[in-house]
Amino acid sequence: MHLKGKARLDLRTKNLVKRLRRNDIAFINHDDIDEVAAMGIIEARPQAVVNADASITGRYPTRGVLSILKAGIPVIDRAGTEPFERIREGMIVELRDGQVFREGQLVATGHVLTIEDVEAKLEEARHNFKGELDRFVENTLEYARREKGILLGDVELPPLATRIKDRPALVVVRGKNYREDLRAIASYIQDEKPVRIGVDGGADALLEEGFRPDIIVGDMDSVSDQALRCGAEIVVHAYPDGRAPGLQRVREMGLEAKVVPMTGTSEDLAMMLAFEKGASLLVAVGTHSSMIDFLEKGRRGMASTFLVRLRVGSILVDAKGVSQLYRQSLRAKHVAQLLVAALVPILIILWVSPSTRPFFQLLALQLKLLLGW
Repeated sequence: MHLKGKARLDLRTKNLVKRLRRNDIAFINHDDIDEVAAMGIIEARPQAVVNADASITGRYPTRGVLSILKAGIPVIDRAGTEPFERIREGMIVELRDGQVFREGQLVATGHVLTIEDVEAKLEEARHNFKGELDRFVENTLEYARREKGILLGDVELPPLATRIKDRPALVVVRGKNYREDLRAIASYIQDEKPVRIGVDGGADALLEEGFRPDIIVGDMDSVSDQALRCGAEIVVHAYPDGRAPGLQRVREMGLEAKVVPMTGTSEDLAMMLAFEKGASLLVAVGTHSSMIDFLEKGRRGMASTFLVRLRVGSILVDAKGVSQLYRQSLRAKHVAQLLVAALVPILIILWVSPSTRPFFQLLALQLKLLLGW
């Protein structure tokens, strides 16, 4: 492997993918690359990825880096943090096998991952999964005891200008297959007109599909300026102690926002907001609901998510994976059948029409002469 291109560096992969362009070389520091991060990298189409950390550790079966490799993007693994200290954004760098060069000088050395390497780690992860599950359950139960107030509705929510009561609500998170699932329910959104709630980058996902979000909920670290300025009501998710780092960004843009301190994730807050404000139905797209989802998010205590789903379960419809439910491509024989079905009545009309009958008789005569009948 010998590649050359502009370096794009960020310690947070979700921030990097916003700047990453085709043929760049991506520098990240991301252990156990999750599938959402992998999807962002694949869409940007860089020449290669250089990861300071282990792209798959073998603790649990995350398949993000496997998707990157299968997309034809090479990955240099465990290259260390030296590139972040010695390479600036936009510098031209060279990759020679597992080595990183800047202006001919060796900056870092890593391991070029292969699909076989990743499959070996996935096998290792299957053996380690029980231990991860045990730690996850113990930690979750501990947090659940502390956060049981969520289940009782002990979360103070501000009044909203957007009316939710007795209306269906749609919560969109940029999770796995969010785009495909959102497109799969596009007709539902158009017909039912639910309250559209974008969780951080979920607001951009709605805009990309032609739907303006009514409410944006999150810590404001992965939502675009365009989305924040679209006219949606903004709710900033704060830490339980009241600190809200995302509020400063919103105020610097000259926008107003409500602040809600709450444990857990921003998608938890979005669901609670819809439920407590009286939504008749709650449709979730891209949200995190499985064990792998939680481990990929890097959260040891996901008790709040379990509690929130218990709280809102009576009205919750999870649209995750709906795009995978039924897929059938239009086959060539079906197209041919449609064409024949459409042509038959046209040919009959032309044959019986007085104005076109002489044309067909002449055509038949010409064929007989050509074929010698």
